[in-house]
Amino acid sequence: MVSRQLNFEIMKIVFVTVGTTSFDNLIESVTSPEAVQALKARGYQHLILQVGRGSVLPSPEACTGLTLETFRFKDSIAEDITQADLVISHAGAGSCLETLGFGKPLLVVVNDKLMDNHQLELARRLHQDLHLLYCTCNNLTETLRTMDLSHLSPFLPGQSENFANFLDKALGVQ
Repeated sequence: MVSRQLNFEIMKIVFVTVGTTSFDNLIESVTSPEAVQALKARGYQHLILQVGRGSVLPSPEACTGLTLETFRFKDSIAEDITQADLVISHAGAGSCLETLGFGKPLLVVVNDKLMDNHQLELARRLHQDLHLLYCTCNNLTETLRTMDLSHLSPFLPGQSENFANFLDKALGVQ
């Protein structure tokens, strides 16, 4: 593990997570030639994909010019998040909260194929507060080309209750 940290300390890393679900469209979109080119143009050199239960498992050749690492599940993705210069995530509340808690720039990709999509509400609200950027798979490449991460503001620690309350209201639990 130490050699990995030493090898990638100077590399710009993107970590993509779909959580414990499957979101093949996100994996296909982020490894498309256009998205890979957009990442390379921003100086990213290493792409780590957590593909979850999905059926898409890209080969290293799919991301020419980037070092590609893939896995399905780990006990914890905290190390992957902390090493990343950018996290691209599905809009799952757990993944968003964990990434924001580490203070990492976050681009949320909403799965617009889901019915009664609470993900969009969550992404819009956190985007409104300038904590993250969001898009769909259809405009992921354009978002990667044009995003300005310098406008994002930190999600301050200790606000997990506010986040939980927002989720409760958005889902009609409260």
